Amino acid sequence: MDVCVIGGSRYFGRRLIGELRDAGARVTVLNRGSVPPPEGVRWLCADRDDEGALRAALGDRRFDVVVDQVCYTPVQAAIGARVFAGRTRRYVLTSTVEVYAQTGGAGPLPEAAVDPAGWPVNQELPWSDQDFVASHYGEGKRQAEAVLMRAAAFEVALVRTAHVVGGADFTGRLAHYVHRIEHGLPVAVHAAPQPASFIRDDEIARFLAWAAGADFTGAVNAASHGALDVRELCEAVGRVVGAEPRLVVGAGSALSPLSFDRCYPMDNGRARQLGFRFSVLDDWLPQVIEEARA
Repeated sequence: MDVCVIGGSRYFGRRLIGELRDAGARVTVLNRGSVPPPEGVRWLCADRDDEGALRAALGDRRFDVVVDQVCYTPVQAAIGARVFAGRTRRYVLTSTVEVYAQTGGAGPLPEAAVDPAGWPVNQELPWSDQDFVASHYGEGKRQAEAVLMRAAAFEVALVRTAHVVGGADFTGRLAHYVHRIEHGLPVAVHAAPQPASFIRDDEIARFLAWAAGADFTGAVNAASHGALDVRELCEAVGRVVGAEPRLVVGAGSALSPLSFDRCYPMDNGRARQLGFRFSVLDDWLPQVIEEARA
């Protein structure tokens, strides 16, 4: 299998590259060149927002599969659809549980809760403004999904990842709880926090590698079995570090990460029916918390 990974510079993207390489795939990594890829893969440098530079970097290369780790907007999705038309038979978009943010569902959330085929797309929004993109993360992903499903001349799989924890997590979300609870500091949460699904960094890397070699299309949820809210997360951290969490009700920027006022548990039934076996959240969470203490 000849695979192109767009992005993959850090966190579970690097693990994905290693998974594909170690499974015998010929891997080409395409990024802006700020971070070299792992050994044993080809490396192309281009800004994926620059369509001309992207075409030039790719030359006449063809791939069995493209895994797009860094597509956040419908503009980027449209570029991907144009540039890889005729270059690949399959395109895997790394999407997110955040696409469900506006559904108001109580969970577990099925893929059908957000249908990209009918989602409105607005290419005229300020998608080149990084602050706008960051503050409209879920909407950007929803519109990116919609563009690929409608415009692409190849098979498209949309991997909606649960909240990823573990490993070299540059976001520091879990470490935030470990540090504050271990040192007796207050943790600000919503007044009525809602549950969410999670997945470990190595498991989502395996899932994406599996999705690259599969033949399904459309959206699929990727989440470990089980869900918890921020209070339960704090209790789990407290058990590992040997300290009682001090929870306080917060608001706005004072809120801790992974505290949610809407439900984010995901139904992973489709992925299971397709043949992927997920781990159980409670089985690995204590180990990940312990690793975050380092």
